[in-house]
Amino acid sequence: MIAYLEGQVKFKAINYLIILTHGVGYKVYVPADINSAMALSQNLSLYIHTHVKDDALDLYGFKDPENLAIFELFLSVSGIGPKTAVSIFSVGKIDRIKEAIIKGDVTFFSSVPRLGKKNAQKIIIELRSKLGSLGELDLAAESGESKEITDALKSFGFSATEARESLKSIREFEGTTSDKIRQALKFLGKK
Repeated sequence: MIAYLEGQVKFKAINYLIILTHGVGYKVYVPADINSAMALSQNLSLYIHTHVKDDALDLYGFKDPENLAIFELFLSVSGIGPKTAVSIFSVGKIDRIKEAIIKGDVTFFSSVPRLGKKNAQKIIIELRSKLGSLGELDLAAESGESKEITDALKSFGFSATEARESLKSIREFEGTTSDKIRQALKFLGKK
């Protein structure tokens, strides 16, 4: 399975790029924002989801692991395929997508091509519980301290979800950022 690619943009199409890596060109479907930001011969690094079907092996690329994780959550919803899931990222950034799930914003998801109202509701129902109560965290802008704590926990090998869970557990804790990181590590160590 291909999980990460670094290379040079060799070709651009409407919904995919061909990335040249050590003489091999990989066709990678990407969200519209990545595609529009890339120029030919530009270097690029992507986290990859390898989608295997009977007749094809497709690659879907994202700038960071969090976007990839949300994409894979969309795939867990029955009726949502990878092309529809990647097109959700063309309607909004990751924070807006999470907010739409938590707030139950059917209109946001209905604006995605190939995604009707019924599937929009299904996404919200199935993913709201998986995202947890992220609404308690400021989805629009993570505070500097929260981001610092999250980044520190990620550098220790914890996932973004685990880092957010630990932030919730230390919300009432008073102390320096270093103290809060230690407290979060204690919380994660007990899991």
